[in-house]
Amino acid sequence: MQGRKLLIVRPMLVDESNPAQLRPGSNTIVAVDSIGAGVGELVMFVQGSSARKVKGLSPCPVDAAITGIVDAVDVLGKNIFKSSEE
Repeated sequence: MQGRKLLIVRPMLVDESNPAQLRPGSNTIVAVDSIGAGVGELVMFVQGSSARKVKGLSPCPVDAAITGIVDAVDVLGKNIFKSSEE
């Protein structure tokens, strides 16, 4: 794990009372950053045995890994998130 960046992530959920927005989940997770994500970016991550299948992490004892940076989120045909870099 030497040289690996760890990030604290909090899952974002579609708000049931207003599906046009995201709300933060209640838990936080420490995940290995496998793609070079930055602070404040919306990311995709995997947990459990799927985390060890991420390229380059199979020999590491990881339980969560960041696998993608999200450009946009559409819910029910409405865009509720768009990356500032898109």
